[in-house]
Amino acid sequence: MTVRVGVTGAAGRMGRMLIDTLVNSALDLSLTAALERPGSALIGVDTGALSGVDASGVVIVDALASVIDSIDVLIDFTSPTASLENAELCAAHGVAMVIGTTGFTPDQEQELLARSAKIAMCKASNFSMGVNLSFKLLEQAAAVLGDDVDIEIIEAHHRDKIDAPSGTALSMGQVIADTLDRDLQTVAVYGREGQTGPRKRETIGFTTIRAGDIVGDHTVVFAADGERLEITHKASSRVAFARGAVRAAQWTAQQNPGCYDMQDVLGFREAAESVR
Repeated sequence: MTVRVGVTGAAGRMGRMLIDTLVNSALDLSLTAALERPGSALIGVDTGALSGVDASGVVIVDALASVIDSIDVLIDFTSPTASLENAELCAAHGVAMVIGTTGFTPDQEQELLARSAKIAMCKASNFSMGVNLSFKLLEQAAAVLGDDVDIEIIEAHHRDKIDAPSGTALSMGQVIADTLDRDLQTVAVYGREGQTGPRKRETIGFTTIRAGDIVGDHTVVFAADGERLEITHKASSRVAFARGAVRAAQWTAQQNPGCYDMQDVLGFREAAESVR
C-alpha cells in the first residue's frame, strides 16, 4: 500500500529537498500534503512549481488540520514549538511522524515522548545514513580506546543554523558518554576561554563553527600520547538527509506506536542485539 506523506516547511531548503526526493523516490510513497507557516507568500502554490516541474496537484497550505486526514506520516523539520504542536495533532489522528527538528529542551523532549504512546515516531538528530554509521564507529572506538584518550567533537554548519552545538554533535557525545558510562551533562565542555587549567581526562569537549553555507561537518577526535584517531563525516548536500528521512517515513508508517530513531530504521540496533 502506498504511504501518503506530508512535508512541513515545504518552501524551505530542506522542505524542497524532501519534496524532490519523495517525488523521485523508487519507494512506494506519495506526497499528499505540503505545509508552510501562516503568512508565507507560497500558500496556495502547487509544489511542482518549487522544483520547476509540472503541477503535482498538491498545493501548499498553512494548517496541518486541513490535510491531516490525507496523510499517513508527517515529515517535520521545523522548530521545537511547531513540532510539538504538530505532534499533538498527529497523535489525535493516528498519523505517524518523522522528526528532524533539533534544539528541544528536556521538558519538550518528555512531552514529545508522551505523544509516541499513541503513534509511531522516528526522531533523529541526523537522518544521513553515513552519520548513523559513524555513530556505530564512535561506539566501537570509545569501547576500545576507553579512558586512555582525550575526546573532542568539532562541528561546523551554515551561518543560519540557530542551535549549538548541533543535534548531531550532541548525539555523538551521548553515544560516547553512554559507552564509557559517563554523564554527558557533567563531563561536557562547550568551548573554552581564559585560564581553564589542565584538561580532565573524562571531559568530552565541543567546538562549534558557524560560517558560510556549510551543510554539516562533524569530526570526533580521540587523542592519545603519540597518536590520534579522527572520525569525520562531511555532508555536501541536504539530499543525504532527505534520502534518510524519506526512507524513515516508509519504515515508520508501518510500525506500532513508540519512539524510534535511524538506528532502528537501518537495523543497526537489531543487529547489535543479535550479536549479544
